[in-house]
Amino acid sequence: MLSTLFGESKIMILLGVLAAFALSFLGIRFGQNSLPHDGGRKFAVNGELSRGKPRGAGLIFVAAFAICGILFVPFTAENLIYILLVVGGMLSGYLDDASEKPWGEYKKGLIDLIIALAGSFTYVNFNGSTIAIPFTSLSVELPRWLYILLGVVLIWASINVTNCTDGVDGLSGTLSMITMGSFVLLCTKTDPSFAFLSGIMIAVILAYQWFNASPSILMMGDAGSRAMGLFIAFAAMKSGNPLLYLVLALVMILDGGLGLVKISLKRFLKISILKNTRTPLHDHARKNKGWSDPQTVYRFAIIQAVLCFAALALTL
Repeated sequence: MLSTLFGESKIMILLGVLAAFALSFLGIRFGQNSLPHDGGRKFAVNGELSRGKPRGAGLIFVAAFAICGILFVPFTAENLIYILLVVGGMLSGYLDDASEKPWGEYKKGLIDLIIALAGSFTYVNFNGSTIAIPFTSLSVELPRWLYILLGVVLIWASINVTNCTDGVDGLSGTLSMITMGSFVLLCTKTDPSFAFLSGIMIAVILAYQWFNASPSILMMGDAGSRAMGLFIAFAAMKSGNPLLYLVLALVMILDGGLGLVKISLKRFLKISILKNTRTPLHDHARKNKGWSDPQTVYRFAIIQAVLCFAALALTL
């Protein structure tokens, strides 16, 4: 079945995924000491436990993704652009991770905007602007400018909510893989080569998860979380059903997104909401509900997996 879907031999697919996992695993195993070290997160629950750990492992696993994506996935100019944009998003996060003084929000926001515009324009240029309506057989063709605008919103949101879920060992990677895996099933019908590329990304994250399982010995940093969020947005668009992102990534949206909304309302409109709820929600689960880190990861993952299963059952 895989060889039919991807137009490639099963051996090539297997080699690509195994090579991605091995390159990511070995790169992290022997390169982690060269990464910058975390200074602890002052306002995060158990944030001080991360002090001194290597940070920015996204540099390694995204590099493995790029190398294997170019070597093993059937070449298309579109996929190459996505790979380069993911590398660009990773580098912006890594340079922030490695900086003695964290980059400002507006600087990172401008970089996100440029990457989001490039990604959204690339998709429309190669695929057009038709989107499926979730859970129906209907589709609608949007004006190209409108799709590009909405694509920018999707990419920006995905980068930032994924980044905000990165606060518990294994959580961001696990949720991202569940969401990516769901979009892979959809992409096998719309663009098999991109589905293969998604499999490469999942493989390198799996290798990282080996080291990030609680209690972690290193962290992905913004280099990893921003790259994953960017790739998830591309996968949502390539599936032809980008609105399904609202379901297939709902736990990440709520976990990371509520905090962004809460902060933005307070900062710009002086409106306070969720006064008794910690954000990100994984901090509320650990501090207010008393969940352990593994409980938080498993329970959040279970909720997201059930949502994905239900959405896919109604879609495929």
